[in-house]
Amino acid sequence: MPESDSGYVDYLEILGLPPDFKPADVRRNYRKKIKDLLAEITGQVMTEDRRNQYLLQIAQLNAAFYILRDNDLAAKYLADREEVMSLEEAWQQAAGDASAADGGRRQFDQALRHFLSTYLEEIMLQAGRDAECVENSGWDPAHERHASSVLRHYRQRLYHKIHERLPYYDVTRPEVDWAERANFVRAMLRGGDA
Repeated sequence: MPESDSGYVDYLEILGLPPDFKPADVRRNYRKKIKDLLAEITGQVMTEDRRNQYLLQIAQLNAAFYILRDNDLAAKYLADREEVMSLEEAWQQAAGDASAADGGRRQFDQALRHFLSTYLEEIMLQAGRDAECVENSGWDPAHERHASSVLRHYRQRLYHKIHERLPYYDVTRPEVDWAERANFVRAMLRGGDA
């Protein structure tokens, strides 16, 4: 499944929808994609990794449908996604100013944690309880039990992927007056006060 915009899951992309999508497009694309995925799963020998991959793909399709079919929830998701991407950009632009960068980092990290936990765990699990999602995807309580662990690992992987490219990983070289330090050490070794 796509992870566009450097780790921020794009549910429009998952369902293959344009930005100006219609509600009917959401339902049609979801049903086609979930049907194709279930047909693909049927022909596979299940390994642990493959099962986890398919659970994640089904959860993503269910969440995309669940979010985008509801105009209010879709608008909130798109606004939250745009906000967290804007905060990342603002933080990167403030990288030269330590206090602004620190404030930006804190604000971004809080927004990122909220975005990922809401849209990559909570809503994915809620979607798995939705009657229409259950009917189309065959999702059941056993899927949910196993998926909660898969989704938590997925969220953590994206969190780290996003943070690895951000400016606070850059370490600045400390400014040390080596002559002053050498004098201090000599004084200490002679037993005197520095």
